[in-house]
Amino acid sequence: MTIYLIRHGKTRANEAHLYCGSTDLPLSDGGREELKKLRYRLLGKPRFVTSGMRRTEETLEILFGPVAHTVEPDFREVDFGLFELGSYELLKDTPEYQAWLTGDNETNVPPGGESGEQMTRRVLAAYAGLREDTVVVTHGGVIAAVMAALFPEEGKNRYLWQPKPGYGYAIREGRYWPIPEEPGAPEP
Repeated sequence: MTIYLIRHGKTRANEAHLYCGSTDLPLSDGGREELKKLRYRLLGKPRFVTSGMRRTEETLEILFGPVAHTVEPDFREVDFGLFELGSYELLKDTPEYQAWLTGDNETNVPPGGESGEQMTRRVLAAYAGLREDTVVVTHGGVIAAVMAALFPEEGKNRYLWQPKPGYGYAIREGRYWPIPEEPGAPEP
């Protein structure tokens, strides 16, 4: 079984460096154009899943065409609560934001949102339910949480695992490789 985890294309929030998890934004024009340049080589006929957010639905359509797919809301990005669509510069002087940033960022819960640990638990439960070759079009934090949990020996935190928009990882038999595959990359 091979699982493909692909991050959605850029949104205006990504381009402006804003926290965007639960806000249902579409892709930006630039994000759509970047995705149109990507090519994927998938073996067999995988199942397709999205988080159901507009940006994942649009990414699936651009990369793979009008394929049948299912929606799994547990593959949604972390909910940043009151910090949604805020930036570091906008929020840096607020006590609530400083309290969230202080200490363990995985366990701290933003007001009205969820912690990294809470998001990781729901995502890993959804991932454990995958039983066949599947392409999951999801979010950067989701992909990073799965990769950090499955490959702890790499010593990477979630931020180091996060792929660029439109990119991701394929996972099979305890191994992974980046997708889309880079020219000259070894075969999985």
